[in-house]
Amino acid sequence: MCDQDSLQDMEAYQKQNGDLSRRRLGALAAGAALMATLPRAANALDVMETTVKIKTPDGVADAYLVHPSTGKHPGVLIWPDAFGLRPAFKQMAKRLAESGYTVLVPNPYYRMATQLPEGMDLSKDADRNLGIKAMGTLSPQTHVIDARAFTTFLDTQAATDTSKKMGTTGYCMGGPMTMRTAAERPDRIGAAGSFHGGGLVTDQPDSPHLLIPKMKAQYLFCIAENDDKSQPTAKDVLKDSFAKAKLPAEVEVYQGTMHGWCPPDMPVYNQALAEKAWSRLLATFKTALV
Repeated sequence: MCDQDSLQDMEAYQKQNGDLSRRRLGALAAGAALMATLPRAANALDVMETTVKIKTPDGVADAYLVHPSTGKHPGVLIWPDAFGLRPAFKQMAKRLAESGYTVLVPNPYYRMATQLPEGMDLSKDADRNLGIKAMGTLSPQTHVIDARAFTTFLDTQAATDTSKKMGTTGYCMGGPMTMRTAAERPDRIGAAGSFHGGGLVTDQPDSPHLLIPKMKAQYLFCIAENDDKSQPTAKDVLKDSFAKAKLPAEVEVYQGTMHGWCPPDMPVYNQALAEKAWSRLLATFKTALV
């Protein structure tokens, strides 16, 4: 069955963002017109980056691994949005590594023989059908399978400090993936961030928010304004659920943002508020990944 969180994620760009989504929502290729260059911290560390292959029960996943050139650092698993692993997410991962983390970004669609093309255009039937096919390879069960495999891989890396807790972040469809990762690996995940996450609170028995009692992670939820308008009670459910679990959680609606505002290659990218969310992520990791 198609992963509804993921399908809704793709549809959100098309339906919620109006005219913007009728452009080539691509700009997912390196050097595309909408690709913003993220600022580099003054104290950024030198990093090493590589493409890796990770064995899972369902196949072999390709992924991007980046970490400081020397020393051991807390691991971070980044779950991309519905458009998958691409230059924008490598750019974000590299920036995080420059702040002192060993970062892994997997291709969530590794189960497919054909990968998503750069510059997908959801107004075209062929691209939309391929997106739906990709969604069909994901489910709450695959999220858990991959969470185990990817966190285990991170812990085998010489650059990962396994004495410290691990972090995870997710964008759009990646938001629920962070929650399933935190619930599956409470022994390792000490902090997580969800950015314009979709499907965090549903009325289904496998809703991610129902997993909060299994977690031991400090959380950051950065919610798009139009997502909040579509589901205005979700933020309150999240706040209440974390309070009952006695876990710290920062839940904020970022006024003036649209679904997908954080990746620098999206037409709704909001640099000022994406930077605010990034600063909150770094603060969360600094406090919790110890």
